[in-house]
Amino acid sequence: MSKYNFSAISILLAAIALATPSSAAQDGFAKLSSYIGAWSGAAALVGGEEPEPFRCRLTIAPGNEGKINYAGRCSLASMNLSVSGTIAYDAAKGRYQAVMSSNAGFTGSAVGSETDGKISFDLRERQVDRGGNDVRIGATIILAPETIAVNFEVEFNDSGQILTAAVPFSAQR
Repeated sequence: MSKYNFSAISILLAAIALATPSSAAQDGFAKLSSYIGAWSGAAALVGGEEPEPFRCRLTIAPGNEGKINYAGRCSLASMNLSVSGTIAYDAAKGRYQAVMSSNAGFTGSAVGSETDGKISFDLRERQVDRGGNDVRIGATIILAPETIAVNFEVEFNDSGQILTAAVPFSAQR
C-alpha cells in the first residue's frame, strides 16, 4: 500500500470526519441524537493502481452540553486508521458544527447545513500529511434519515494523483 492510500484513508476518517439546549437547540440535538449508535460501511478507494476495498465502523454517543461524540475506524489491508470528534447544533448561529482529529495527523472543522431533512458538512482543507506531502482534501458528510454517507476526494499536489471514495453507512441493529 502506498503512502498516498494511507493518507487518503486518514482523510476519509477525518472526513467521517466530517455527524445545544433552547427550543431550536433541542430540535437540533434531537436530530443529531437520532444517529446515536453503531454504524458500519464498506467501499473502495479509487484512483490508485487498483481500487482497494476497506471497511469502516463508526460509533456515535451522547456527549456533554447537547453534543454528540463520534469515533470511527477503517481497515485497509493491514492498517487501521481512526478519527474522533464532536458534532453540535449552535442555536445562536442557527447551524451545525463538527470538529475532528485523526491518528494520521489530520484535524479539521466544518459548518453543517440542513436541507430536506439532511444535515450536510462540507470540508475543504489543504494540509500536509505525515510524509510531508501537500494534499488538498474535499469531503462531504451527509446525515440523512436512516443513513450516513461520506464522499471524499484527495489530491496529492506533488504527483497530481486523485483518490476518491463514497462510503454509505448503515445502522447496526
